[in-house]
This record gives sequence, C-alpha cells and structure tokens, in this order.
Amino acid sequence: MAAAADPTSEDALLGGKLVLRQPLRGHRFGHDAVLLAAATPARMGEHAIELGAGVGAAGLALARRVEGLAVTLIELDPNLAALARENAARNTLADRVRAVCLDVAAPVAQFADAGLALDSADHVLMNPPFNAPHNLSPDQARRLAHAASPGALAQWIDTAARLLRPQGALTLIWRADGLAEVLTALASGFGAIAIMPVYPRPAAAAIRVLVSAAKTSNAPLTLLPGLVLAGSDNKPSAQAEAVLRDGVALVLSAG
Repeated sequence: MAAAADPTSEDALLGGKLVLRQPLRGHRFGHDAVLLAAATPARMGEHAIELGAGVGAAGLALARRVEGLAVTLIELDPNLAALARENAARNTLADRVRAVCLDVAAPVAQFADAGLALDSADHVLMNPPFNAPHNLSPDQARRLAHAASPGALAQWIDTAARLLRPQGALTLIWRADGLAEVLTALASGFGAIAIMPVYPRPAAAAIRVLVSAAKTSNAPLTLLPGLVLAGSDNKPSAQAEAVLRDGVALVLSAG
C-alpha cells in the first residue's frame, strides 16, 4: 500500500474496464500506457513482462485484453509496485498478474531469484524514461519515470534481450524525435523491427513511435501507417477511440 503521506486517486482506463489507484503526485499514467498494451502482440498461454511498470497500467491493460496471458510487472519503486499488486487484485487479475519490486538494471541473479529466468519470456513491453536529464521535475517519482540517464535505453533493451526467448517480441513506446536512438539500441540482437508513428492531429509531426522487434530475427524493418489521435476538430479519431476506450489491438506487422 502507498504510504499515508502519498495520497492516491482512483482512475479509470479503457473506458472503465480497469480502475487503478495511482499517486496524486509524480508520474501518472496516460495514453502511452494504453497504446503500448495495444501494440503488444501477446496471446493466451504466453508470458509477458513489463519493465518499469509503475502502478501497472500497461501490463494490466494487456492482461485485460488477452485472456489467459500471464504478466509480470517489474517496478523499482516499492510503493508503486505495491499499488500495481493492489491494482491487479482490485481488477480480478491477480491470478495471472504479479508485481515484483526490482531494478531494470539488476543483475541476472536477482531476476532469477524473482522467478524470471534467461530466455523465458514471450514478450517484453516497456515505456522507458525518455526525457533528457535537464529541467528536471522537483518530484523524485516523476524524475525517475521521465528522465533518462545516458545509456538508459540501451540498458533496458539489453535487459529485455536477456529475458526474451529467441524470436520473442519486444514492444516499446518512445519519443518520435528519438527514433534513431531506439534503432541504434536494437541493432545488435533484434530484427523484424516495425515502427508505427503516433500523430496528435492530421498534418502534425509525430510525437511518439510504437516499435516492435523480434529477438535474433534477421527480417527487415517495416515502417507502418501512423495512428492519428484526433481530427482537425480535436475530437478523438475513430481508431484512437477503439484503442483507448475499447481496448482494440494495434497490429505492428506488415501483414
């Protein structure tokens, strides 16, 4: 449970299909978590691991969409990990979603102690911190969630590579202007990279990219049509509504 000094709110996700507790201060989940869950191509009977899960928004949204999927939520902050555990229970997903308090950069032995063996996951999903470490928020939780130290993305992708089975899928969301950094980090060990830009409005520059990649694959890169979140009237697009409210999947493949 969160400490008494850390007030929380209860907020709905996926049009009310999930209700999650989260701190009033610090990082709070938004569209990125739902988009990440929608882009993760998990199936019944598989195991997905979310790195940097916070209160579990993306991993729980994925579990809600995919019946019979086992999900492990990895979170460094013990208060957030406790909230993630509570959120799994309150949404009747605790039988197949668990939360582990662990650093993404922890050594292999600590992951093994948590029951997360090398080459064992079918999917890893993540929304790593992606802001440059300047003009930082005075709130520590927000800093940890948003500000990336040099090399952090490569570290997260290395951890994903360790956890994934051969041909296992990594799915991440990142700043659109940082796509080159993502591709560099994926260059050794991943292939079949698929990129879906996310646009706030028609004719606007992309603000995010959803990226999927397969471990040890040699398949070429695919640039997909983008997702437009709102029309020129600022009303949500039909596709965005289907994903953000109804939990419809986003397919990051050329097929």
